[in-house]
Amino acid sequence: MRTDDGSTDATALAAAIRAGELDAREVVQESIARIERHDPDLNAIAHPRFEQALAEVDAGLPEGPLRGVPVLVKDLYADVAGLPSTKGSRLFADGVATEDSELVRRYRAAGAVVLGTTNVPELGLNASTEGQLFGPCRNPRDLDRSTGGSSGGSAVAVATGMVPVATASDGGGSIRIPAAMNGLFGLKPGRGRVSPAPYPSLLAGPVSVHHALTTTVRDSALLLDVAHGSLPGDAFGAPAPAAPYVELAARPPGRLRVALATAPGDGEPANPEVVAVLRRAADLLTDLGHEVVETTLDYRLEDAQGGGAVLMGSGLVAAVDARLAALGRELRDDDLEPFTRLLLDHYRATLTGADVTRALETAQRVGWRLGRQLSSYDVLLTPTVAEPVPLLGTLDTMRPETVWEHGGRFAAFTSVFNLTGQPAMSLPLGSDERGLPVGVQVAADLGGEGLLLSLAAQVEQAAPWALRAPGY
Repeated sequence: MRTDDGSTDATALAAAIRAGELDAREVVQESIARIERHDPDLNAIAHPRFEQALAEVDAGLPEGPLRGVPVLVKDLYADVAGLPSTKGSRLFADGVATEDSELVRRYRAAGAVVLGTTNVPELGLNASTEGQLFGPCRNPRDLDRSTGGSSGGSAVAVATGMVPVATASDGGGSIRIPAAMNGLFGLKPGRGRVSPAPYPSLLAGPVSVHHALTTTVRDSALLLDVAHGSLPGDAFGAPAPAAPYVELAARPPGRLRVALATAPGDGEPANPEVVAVLRRAADLLTDLGHEVVETTLDYRLEDAQGGGAVLMGSGLVAAVDARLAALGRELRDDDLEPFTRLLLDHYRATLTGADVTRALETAQRVGWRLGRQLSSYDVLLTPTVAEPVPLLGTLDTMRPETVWEHGGRFAAFTSVFNLTGQPAMSLPLGSDERGLPVGVQVAADLGGEGLLLSLAAQVEQAAPWALRAPGY
């Protein structure tokens, strides 16, 4: 029986396995072979579990919509029972997960086969995946360039066909930035759409959310159908969609009024190469019958990035202090990378409860401002990343000055939608002068995941993108 060669999306793969056209074990074996063939050059995988995965297939998989589909899980607050839960940090490196996170449990219940976890920067604090614990993850289109972060390992695994889909999370752009830099589709769901359990998220919850990186829009919709829905007691929840996301994605979006912005709020416009791709995307939407109106987004970049930084900083202090308490010792010089240590020391010394309250109030005010703007538009269209794919070392956590100098630019368009909680997606609609991918971001109001998926599916049909990086 023939196996998948990595070019089939998860939706088609699951359908072929259900129909008996593909054998689940052989599909998983082929995925393992692709990882073993490609990962030595790319460094996308953190911890494999190949033998366990094959044993689970042999024991029988649940009859769900992902039955037999191989997946990878981002090694950051999404645990796989029995695997290290390192969060990309030496401080957490010897921790082992005792249970699956809720997201992983739902994937498994749907029949997915977890092959391991993926490379992340330390504690997800960098827009490039090049931490010390695992080493740099390399872009398959140019091994000297970044994959983005913090879901860089997941992005590379999907872009090279190691697996058709992989989990990801987004606290400032960490789904959308790697999607843009690897030619993938990346949807950040809205606040409360996917449960973070078992990790409490009263403070991180306003900015962070889990989902996935995919090659196709329908895969993202399918995975959101599997994953969405809060648990009783979750700090945040979102209203149930009007229909399954797979159905919403298949519906025409209607004629939309689109607000086009080339600058993040009151910040500097994106790189001209990026803006050129954005304007071509705007022309495509116009050709599809939508009305595109150029505007300035109604928020201050300082508010968006400053408010999110305080919320993430408070979470960093809490996470490190809890880990040290569990270990029963003080922090050592080699526990954290210099950039992480700098952030930790800063927030430990300066952060107050009032600062956190003000950050939460800022999040609400920015949300109201953009919400009012969305009363005149259906969606907002921006670049995903302000600059082309950078060289490795541009954002180097061993040299904190590089992250201070460049880091804000790479999350300039994405982080505001973490602060407001609005859903946003990156579409792979162009490339720069070197042929490296450039993403275009579209955001909607709270509850607008279905609208985004519908629009994305329309665009995907009109201007299909490659399912894999060239040569893989």
